[in-house]
Amino acid sequence: MNTERINAGDDDDLASTRGKLWRSLARIALGFFVVVLLAIYLNIGKTLLVVAALVAMIMVHELGHFVVAKVSGMKVTEYFLGFGPKLFSFRRGETEYGIKAIPAGGYVKIVGMSNVEELSPEDEARAYRSSTFPRRLAVSVAGSFMHFVMAYLLLVALFLFVGVPSSNQIEISALSSAKGAITTPAMQAGLRAGDIVYGIDGKNLTSPNQFVTAIQDSPNKAVTLDLYRGGKAMAIVVTPTTEAKLNVATSSPSSAGVIGVHLVVPNESLPLLSSLGRPFSAIGSYSSQTISALMSHFSISGISNYVHALSHPASTTSGAGASVRFESPVGIVRLASQAANVGIGAVLTLLFSINVFVGIFNLIPLLPLDGGHVVIAAYERVRSRKGKRYHADMMKMIPVTYAVLLVIVLLGVTALYLDITHPLANPFG
Repeated sequence: MNTERINAGDDDDLASTRGKLWRSLARIALGFFVVVLLAIYLNIGKTLLVVAALVAMIMVHELGHFVVAKVSGMKVTEYFLGFGPKLFSFRRGETEYGIKAIPAGGYVKIVGMSNVEELSPEDEARAYRSSTFPRRLAVSVAGSFMHFVMAYLLLVALFLFVGVPSSNQIEISALSSAKGAITTPAMQAGLRAGDIVYGIDGKNLTSPNQFVTAIQDSPNKAVTLDLYRGGKAMAIVVTPTTEAKLNVATSSPSSAGVIGVHLVVPNESLPLLSSLGRPFSAIGSYSSQTISALMSHFSISGISNYVHALSHPASTTSGAGASVRFESPVGIVRLASQAANVGIGAVLTLLFSINVFVGIFNLIPLLPLDGGHVVIAAYERVRSRKGKRYHADMMKMIPVTYAVLLVIVLLGVTALYLDITHPLANPFG
């Protein structure tokens, strides 16, 4: 009889748990459906996809910590997207997985991340603080490592499927119009939008500027353009004129040669091997620029410039002034929208730059950032002697941690103020 009651109680608990799980899933599905409908109604579907990619990047970062901690034998109790009230969760083994109401980040909870956390004896053996130095180091850098992996894959996709600006071709995107009934040299020569110029006067182009310079240096002189039209090679002779003769409305018409065309530089896809190898140098170069920028931002002059930006925000919306600005979530969503409207190339470039920045920023050697845990692990390794493990006093780190959090909050609030009141100019044109 007692056994039957116990079994019945277990069945009731299981049914109740399943009911809560399905209700949570139903709320999330309904919320997702509403968001999708709203995105379609507001015509921001592309932006929503980019934002979803940003959220996915956050969870891949946490996935790096999660996987390395699991492989290292550490106990991971939670893997969540978002913060705040819990919307949905389920448990597999010792780990709870779920979604919380505010999707502004994510986290992985590994037991014993500091020596102030009280643990049971069985958990102590699998705590982060009890693990070896190489394993703690690997867990700490795993999140940033995943950002560089994502940056690499994004560049491979960019080079392979979108391409990079061509160095030996230039495309005529449109023909210019002149005042009155004047016909431009391009019209007279029979040039068309979509023509791709690959040579001029028998010489192959080596850069887009070569074409512009050759036209500007040849007013009233015939030049021969080698081009492709519909895949067919052909040569067209055009005689540049000047802005004054075209009656172009400028404050000071130039005497340089013009033919009356709008130009764009076409993209060309890279071969597979180049697409796989070229990202390494690009990541190295951009990482160096990012580190230099961060050092500049947090220097005395950088802080002074940021204070000036806050007091004179209109001067920082474009150009050099924009370099002193940080981006809040509002600004990042705006960038996502702008990139989405330009095309997949701009989206991949934006996601690449964000991954590199976040990967490097997280390695700043201060708690609560990942770099702070790297420094503590290294410090403990250096202080350990003759097999006796040294543990840093984390209580002494609390003031520094709070100070770093305060700086991050101040940067976030001020960036939000600037992004709302004085949004940056569209960097994608």
